[in-house]
Amino acid sequence: GAANGASLLQGRNGVGGGRAIRVGTRRSQLARIQTDSVVEMLQEFYPDLRFEIIAMSTIGDKILDTALSKIGEKNLFTKELENALERNEVDLVVHSLKDLPTSLPPGFTIGAICKRENPLDAVVFHPKNLGIRGRHSLRRAAQLKKKFPQLEFRDIRGNLNTRLKKLDEKEDFSAIILAAAGLKRMGWENRIGQLLSPEDCLYAVGQGALAVEVRAKDQETLNMVSTLHDGETVLCCIAERAFMKRLEGGCSVPVAVNTMLKDGQLYLTGAVYSLDGSESLKETMQTSVNYPQQNEDGPNDDVQHVGITAKNVPAQAQEAAENLGIELADLLLSKGAKHILCVARQLNDAC
Repeated sequence: GAANGASLLQGRNGVGGGRAIRVGTRRSQLARIQTDSVVEMLQEFYPDLRFEIIAMSTIGDKILDTALSKIGEKNLFTKELENALERNEVDLVVHSLKDLPTSLPPGFTIGAICKRENPLDAVVFHPKNLGIRGRHSLRRAAQLKKKFPQLEFRDIRGNLNTRLKKLDEKEDFSAIILAAAGLKRMGWENRIGQLLSPEDCLYAVGQGALAVEVRAKDQETLNMVSTLHDGETVLCCIAERAFMKRLEGGCSVPVAVNTMLKDGQLYLTGAVYSLDGSESLKETMQTSVNYPQQNEDGPNDDVQHVGITAKNVPAQAQEAAENLGIELADLLLSKGAKHILCVARQLNDAC
């Protein structure tokens, strides 16, 4: 547990002295806030350790005039950070889990998933409020076009600050749809005009959860960050990521989810949409994740489930969650999801 991790680390860094643990982050204000919150939690567990935050720009931060789904790279916001991890310039990296592709490059793993903030989407209205909505993802647009055909949707890129500024200072949009978690972390909860319920708009895989990525072989850092794992969030996100991976989602097709853990049962709702929202498939499945924690040191030591290493969450529960995601994806594929996704992909390339 935590004590074990702490003693290991003090051995490496010397109590309170030695080299700082270097934490990589994107430069955006939200990324910095998220990284600070993770470092704060680690500092509470390990008061004797020193942490140093290293901020970097990523491709996704630099290309602001193109919709993300058109750039075609899956690791737009993570690649530079992973390069730094690989070159041993940082020891861990903090991401929004939804930015991390379902298959990580070899040599990396998600060593911690923190307790999830509200995963829903939120509507932020223009101070004057007209009738066009800006949005940022194919997933949101596809669902909302289906529900509100009278609304017109357009893309807004840029970080949270930029997008809110575009809403407030121009008359182009009457509202913008953003993840509630980001607004909350920025202290802008008062801007949330309305939360979109899962009935209106299922959320993105991993939305609202923070992930800590580390080198898979760096056992000491893995042990250290594992204290941050939130068991419920881990199981929900394993199921969501397994679902998306099986559908080969990625950023550029509308795949959406809603997960709930209740009384030892994990419920996963997953959906795929055509770009205009006219075609959709949506199903819900459940599985029991009520398993005891077993201390299984040995060969299963570094088993990853969709890129996540969580030794302190029961292995059978993780397996059940992953299988739930795969089975739900297979159910949708058997009902024709492949066709909807292929058309969405081709249209998106042509759009």
